[in-house]
Amino acid sequence: MTQPPPLPLALTMGEPAGIGAEIAAAAWRALRASGPAFLLVDDIRRHPGARQVSGPEEAAAAFPQGLPVLHQPLAETAVPGRLNPANAAATIASIDTAVALAKAGRVAGVVTNPIQKSTLYAAGFRHPGHTEYLFELAGTASAPVMLLASEQLRVVPVTIHEPLKDAIARLTPDLIVEIAALTAAGLRQDFGLGAPRLAVAGLNPHAGEGGSLGREDLDIVAPAVARLRAMGIDARGPLPPDTMFTAGARPGYDVAICLYHDQALIPIKTLDMNGGVNVTLGLSIVRTSPDHGTALDIAGTGIADPASLIAALRLASQIAGFRSCASR
Repeated sequence: MTQPPPLPLALTMGEPAGIGAEIAAAAWRALRASGPAFLLVDDIRRHPGARQVSGPEEAAAAFPQGLPVLHQPLAETAVPGRLNPANAAATIASIDTAVALAKAGRVAGVVTNPIQKSTLYAAGFRHPGHTEYLFELAGTASAPVMLLASEQLRVVPVTIHEPLKDAIARLTPDLIVEIAALTAAGLRQDFGLGAPRLAVAGLNPHAGEGGSLGREDLDIVAPAVARLRAMGIDARGPLPPDTMFTAGARPGYDVAICLYHDQALIPIKTLDMNGGVNVTLGLSIVRTSPDHGTALDIAGTGIADPASLIAALRLASQIAGFRSCASR
């Protein structure tokens, strides 16, 4: 019996004035022969030579010949580098459509091109970002977790987009345990790791030096690690942040649980600025995204690097495969 082709992924348009259209076309050129296949939810007029499709069912067959585009019209012609709130509704509709297709089982997952939140806010968008909006659309019970992944390193920040003083004030053993436990569950479901190993970073230099450089690691981080271990999760820490990301240390764990935004993102972007992928763990659907912004300053120049988007598409396909195998 002939097996049906794998479901394609849905790629959103992202900010129309950014690099989303050009890196989508570049990703198609790189993947057209090997896959994974994807369809782009975007205005077909922005993609000369693309194949307009009426749904994902046509995308796999069309993919080798041309970029499949599910038409989502823009209100006004997008100008590279020039933000236009008139197109915000189409940007949001592109996300809505991709998520609806994933929830209906018509695509394997969603890959989101970067959005410009300031433009969406001006048009009435009321969510802090992509992840929070997807959380609402996907109808997931538990809070999602942001994981950044590359070939060399995976990291999860416990606190994300907030001032450092606020992030430190908000740290508690409960919060660390919640994020770390959700991460462990996500690695089992989406990465096929039966017993993921978690390395939990310390907060202070040298993880506090036994309390001489601050008691947060003794009073907040260490109790969280002890609770995780009592739950059967392979966690260790608090580890000195200045040595845990070295080449010798990284093979000893599957993910680094970091306590604030830059503690997580500096090492992964230093190791692989162009190949990092943003993965949302804990959603009912598969979602990845390139780990960069809209790059308005180079939009339309043709020099945007599609490597992170290509990695995001490949990883979304892999995660969908793990979820499919687990459900059988």
